[in-house]
Amino acid sequence: MNPTDPKYSRFALVREMLRTPEIIRSFNFSQGEKVAASLRKTGRFFLTGEGSSRIFPAKRFISSLLRRGIALQTATEGGRQSLEYDLSHWTVMGASNSGQTKELIELFQKLTGEKHSQLFGLTANPGTRLTEMADSIVLTCGKEEAVAATMSVVEQALVYQAIETSLSGSSCPERKQEAGKLAAEVLAAEYDADWIAKTAAAPVIYLAGRNNGVAEELALKTNEITRKRSQYLEGTIVVHGIEEVMNPEDVAVLVEPFEQDAEFYRKNLVEGVGMTVIAISSKPTLFPTVFVPQLPGYCEYFQLLAGWNLLVQTGVACGIDIDKPKRARKIGNAF
Repeated sequence: MNPTDPKYSRFALVREMLRTPEIIRSFNFSQGEKVAASLRKTGRFFLTGEGSSRIFPAKRFISSLLRRGIALQTATEGGRQSLEYDLSHWTVMGASNSGQTKELIELFQKLTGEKHSQLFGLTANPGTRLTEMADSIVLTCGKEEAVAATMSVVEQALVYQAIETSLSGSSCPERKQEAGKLAAEVLAAEYDADWIAKTAAAPVIYLAGRNNGVAEELALKTNEITRKRSQYLEGTIVVHGIEEVMNPEDVAVLVEPFEQDAEFYRKNLVEGVGMTVIAISSKPTLFPTVFVPQLPGYCEYFQLLAGWNLLVQTGVACGIDIDKPKRARKIGNAF
């Protein structure tokens, strides 16, 4: 999307998205050390929160540790389910953009009552219930106006990445300037008008990809930004039964699709269902492809931003106010 085009720039959502590259460039990776010190003691990290504060930040972190073979026991669940767990031996970090998400606050009340000593918070707002209850990192991005969280999601993920860097080292801090530059290029891309026409007309948009938070977060953003129904399909579930209820008018967006399964996707979805398939990928695919750059440590961020861009262009093509959903709220369930 052209950042200077009034059809985009008039929306707070777009303005907040466009702040993301600078957040990446200026991010302070040293702030993960205090949580890392706790993890060196416990060896266990439980990441909790609701919605966008957990999906991409927590799952990207866990996926990255598994790929790198870092020996840290990790898990993530929402606050309600977490109430059922024994977390007494875990370092627990709760992320809440608002700092007042009910499910998280109630979990932290329980843990505080149990004298849990390794509690950390992650929020965009100082002076909230969360910062009163836990040693908290406050994001620099500030409060977001748009209902759909964007820049806070990226900064939350960077905080977890800073913890990873403190634990095991990485070259991410040295690459942040380049990453910010590439992020800006991803957000500035204008996509093929035919693709946007298909996504704007689609009754359902399916988001398929790895369990690293990208496709799942984009499925949520599809609801908030385009007002369309969506479904996240983990891994290769996209061709393990769901095609039975897909329709030719639907669109599937494959995030960095597995190369060895591409022909199977094409045969089952494009030929079998007759639907439109679009890929977000760093490599050529058999489908119309939104290309994203490769930079170690930042690839998932570029995929997420490319998905945002696609959804914004879709929402604008639908003629809706992408800042203000009719029912969705900025704080899903406030304490």
